[in-house]
Amino acid sequence: MSKRTLIATTVIGAFALGNSAVVSADPLNALHKEEAKIHVAAKKSQEKINSLFEQSQELLVEYRAVVDETENLKVYNDYVASLVADQQRNIDSLQRQIDSIEETKQNIVPLMFRMIDSLEQFVKLDVPINLEERLARVERLRAVMSNSNVTVSEQFRQVIEAYQIENEYGARIQAYQGEIDSNGTTVTVDFFNLGRTALLALSLDQKNAWVWDNESRTWEQLGDEYLGSVINAVRMARNLVPADLIKLPIKAAAAE
Repeated sequence: MSKRTLIATTVIGAFALGNSAVVSADPLNALHKEEAKIHVAAKKSQEKINSLFEQSQELLVEYRAVVDETENLKVYNDYVASLVADQQRNIDSLQRQIDSIEETKQNIVPLMFRMIDSLEQFVKLDVPINLEERLARVERLRAVMSNSNVTVSEQFRQVIEAYQIENEYGARIQAYQGEIDSNGTTVTVDFFNLGRTALLALSLDQKNAWVWDNESRTWEQLGDEYLGSVINAVRMARNLVPADLIKLPIKAAAAE
């Protein structure tokens, strides 16, 4: 074989080997590229998985919060329901009381009118202590009963108060000025009353004295023997002299 032929053969063989290496390298590079793609895809998948896991954890936390809130709302709703039920019971109770009050009003109003009539009759038959004041009080009660701005409870309170005042006259000792009719003559006098036991009158010049006779409904003139006692009684009632024993014309209680 000539040298040229040997060189050509060598060159061709080297070229062939070189092509074989190139051919062998291409699949390996492709494999590396595919592997790299797989790694990138796996990384992206892992990131998605991580993101989904985080989302699922957040949803789990939200779910638990919603469950807790639902339980709390259920407890609160039960509590509110119990309050509403209790309020309804109170409303029902108040309504029954209101209905009862209306029924009571229907019964108490006629009672008050009867009490006022009885009070007026009592004052007219009683010893005439502060007579004008007491009759005026009765008239005020009648005016109150016809006043729509005054509640029934206030009307009843004033009627009871009037009875209490009348009761106090039985234990009151007082002196005040007024007028009496003595044998057709109007005389200005100083009155003295010892409860309802005795009602006396003393002329302003202190020369005449009278005692009220409730049976005859008239003033009876007293003798001079009582004049000094009546003068002292008026002075004691006005705290002008110390309290002391005095002689007064008091009728004895009738024997039964």
